[in-house]
Amino acid sequence: MRTPLTAGALLALALAAQPALAKGPATSPNEAATARHYASLIAGSQPNMAELTLFFTQMPKGGDLHHHYSGAIYVEQYVDFVDRQGYCVNKQTYRIETDKALVAAERAKPAAERNCLSSAEIYADDHTWRELLQRWSNKDFFNHGALQPPPDRLFFQTFGYFGPVSNSNFKEGLQELKKRAIAENVSYIETMFKLSPAVANPDFDAKAWQNANDDAAFDAQMRAWFAVLDKDPAFNKTIADFVARIVDSSEGIDDERFTMRYQTYVLRLLNPSLVFSSMVSGFKAAKSSDKIVGVNIVGQESTNISMRDYALHMKMFRFLKSVYPDVKVALHAGELAMGDVPPEGLKFHIDQALTVAGANRIGHGLDLAHETNATGIMQTMREKDIPVEINLTSNAFINGVEGSHHPINLYRKYGVPYVISTDDAGVTRHTLSNEYVLFASRYKPSYAEMKKTSYNSIRYAFLPVAEKQRLTRQLDQRFADFEAKIARLAKTAAKAP
Repeated sequence: MRTPLTAGALLALALAAQPALAKGPATSPNEAATARHYASLIAGSQPNMAELTLFFTQMPKGGDLHHHYSGAIYVEQYVDFVDRQGYCVNKQTYRIETDKALVAAERAKPAAERNCLSSAEIYADDHTWRELLQRWSNKDFFNHGALQPPPDRLFFQTFGYFGPVSNSNFKEGLQELKKRAIAENVSYIETMFKLSPAVANPDFDAKAWQNANDDAAFDAQMRAWFAVLDKDPAFNKTIADFVARIVDSSEGIDDERFTMRYQTYVLRLLNPSLVFSSMVSGFKAAKSSDKIVGVNIVGQESTNISMRDYALHMKMFRFLKSVYPDVKVALHAGELAMGDVPPEGLKFHIDQALTVAGANRIGHGLDLAHETNATGIMQTMREKDIPVEINLTSNAFINGVEGSHHPINLYRKYGVPYVISTDDAGVTRHTLSNEYVLFASRYKPSYAEMKKTSYNSIRYAFLPVAEKQRLTRQLDQRFADFEAKIARLAKTAAKAP
């Protein structure tokens, strides 16, 4: 663990970081005009939200690097998938019924007697439709009169509702995400697409908990089972099938306008054997296909299992990074706020993701100010050029952290690179453009910093250098076109009475 910085060293680091966020004058008349126009929109105590929305909807935003496929699909599309799969939605529980015999029996009933509805029937029944929206997303959470669960519970429960159709129709879902991205000037998405295959092993579970505080014993345990899994034909066949499905689903996505790559992920809510074997399959999948660019870990970080096994999971990543050093890792770490867990639970998650697991990017990093080694964390991320993925809407809804309570200004002040991303835009019903609007209106960065943020989303993508260079050249041209358009708009505004 890195020794925390002294107060003087930390101040020097902050001062050294600041010039990187505001470099010299604009390099072209159009860029200068765009910067002035943008500055006018964020000036004063009440930023011009409507014009900021117009501005950022049109501004090129590079990529979205913290993006969950299943949480990015809007409810409306999932409801359409219900019919495609031959399912129906129970209008009492709002859950999808997948039993084909039950569905057939329901459809044989007169319409007035049906308890399980088709997509068209859901849309036609306004009460059912609105109630479903409130369960499958956060729609109307803050402006309704009905009782609802706490925001974090509501958020994570949504996946159980649309789960039966989120694992099908991948081609259609990815095409919809591509279309939406192009419409809001996003050229790259790196999505957490599929849970990698896993194998249960009760003996591994028992020994893992026994060896939780003995690194040598746990490493030996992982090495032994990895050797077995590595040579297991059945396990390797599931990985090959897994990779083939991702490659097949991605067919037709990439073109001259848009590129998408995929992270596989493990679920931290499972027993150690399932997490480890899923992690093994994820690393092997990433090694075998250039479509799969990294491995992540997902699941609510504040649950009892997540907290109990957090250190074990980080050691699993450390072991597999030693086996597959070229595979990139982006980790959800520190997605916690005061009260989510006891105070001691807020003190080590980001640190271990960096120093134990060797994360190449940190997702959320929300509990930074509470971490024991907070200053060392920022020094490590700055020196090793490890960015944090900022998800403002998600953090506000799930954890109640926003405004000056959000650590984004800590990361910015001390020179930690960052990217702006969406997390689960379908569940929280927003866009990447909206995240830029929130960032600009709340924290008032310069146009130069906003532009750098867009470029950062390509710089820190898990892509080969040549691909980054191609996307950067594309972004250069898109910004030139955008700034010319905004310069003309600003002239029009100046002439208006």
